[in-house]
Amino acid sequence: MSNYDKKLVIAGNILVDVVKNIDSYPQIGMLSHITDISMAVGGCVPNTAINLAKIDKKIPITALGLVGDDANGKFVVSQLAQNGINTDKITYSKTIPTGFSDVMSLEGGERTFFFNKGTNAAFGPEDIDVDNLDCDLFHIGYILLLDKFDADDAEYGTAMARLLKKVQEKGIKTSIDVVSDNNADYGKKIVPALKYANYAIINEIECCRISNLDAYDADGKLNRENIKLAMLNMAKAGVKDKIIIHCKETAFAYDVKTEVYTEVPSLKIPSEMIKGSVGAGDTFCAGSLYAIYHGLSDEQTLKFASAAAACNLFAANSVDGIKSQEEILNMAENWERLKLI
Repeated sequence: MSNYDKKLVIAGNILVDVVKNIDSYPQIGMLSHITDISMAVGGCVPNTAINLAKIDKKIPITALGLVGDDANGKFVVSQLAQNGINTDKITYSKTIPTGFSDVMSLEGGERTFFFNKGTNAAFGPEDIDVDNLDCDLFHIGYILLLDKFDADDAEYGTAMARLLKKVQEKGIKTSIDVVSDNNADYGKKIVPALKYANYAIINEIECCRISNLDAYDADGKLNRENIKLAMLNMAKAGVKDKIIIHCKETAFAYDVKTEVYTEVPSLKIPSEMIKGSVGAGDTFCAGSLYAIYHGLSDEQTLKFASAAAACNLFAANSVDGIKSQEEILNMAENWERLKLI
C-alpha cells in the first residue's frame, strides 16, 4: 500500500443535485408524486473527491473548479471541506450561479436529470494554474460538459487536449472522465484528449460512441467485442496507461503497455437494497483512482471499483452510500457477483 506521499487534484464540473424520489415518470401533461426531496453535491469534482475521501481519508485530495458566490456554491465547498478536501483552488463567480441538476429518481435506481450548467459553462483552462499544480495525478471531468474545455483548438483539437499536454509536461499523470451526451460529437471532442491521458475511466456507451460502435446488440445484450475494439481504438488514439470501462453488469480494464484485457462482473445487489444510482459512475471512478493510487492490479481495481459503485446504490444521492476501504475490500472479495452469459 501507499505511504500517502502522492497528491491528487480532481477538477471539472461542480453541481448541486436536488434529488426527488418519484413514484413514476409521467407522460407529458400527466402527474406523478414526489415522495422525498434531498439536496446533495453533484458533478465530477464533489462526487469523485468526496467518495474517494470517504474511502480513504489519508489520500491528499485538492478540488479545482468554479462555483457561484451563492448558497449552492457555499454548500458544495463546505461539503468538500468537511470531508478533508483542500478547496483552495475553487474560485467563485459573482455573476453566474452554481450549476445544478434536478434529479428525478425512481425506485430501483433509474433516474432522469434536468440540468443547468451555471458556472460550469464559464470554467475554463485559464482557471487552472498549471505551473503551480502540486499533484502527482490530475483527474478532470466531464468532457462534453465543460464548454470552454470542449472548444476547438487549431493545434491540439480541443482546449482540453492542450491543457492535458501542459499538465503531462509538468510530470503529472492525467486522468479523464466523460459525460453521456446523446447529441455530442464524441470523436471530435474526446479523441484529441486521449492522446494526453494516462488513464481514461468512462462507461460502455461513451467508450463505444468514440468509435461509432454500439455497446449493445439489437436484443439488448452487451457487445463485448465492440467494447474491446473501442478500448483498443482508445489506446491507439494515445491513452498511455490504462482504459477502465464500467457498465451496469460488468467492468473492463485494458492495460495499454501489456495489452492485457481484464473483466470482472458487478456485485449482485438485492433489489430491496437499491435506493438510487445517482453518481454511480463517479463512485466507480473514485474506486478506480483509489486502486491506481495504491498500485492495485487490474483485477483488484475492477473488483474494488465495482464494489464501491455498488455502495452508491445504497443511497438516493451520490455520496451517502459509500463505505470505508476496509468494508469495500470485504464486499469486493466476499459478495456474490453476477453470472455473465
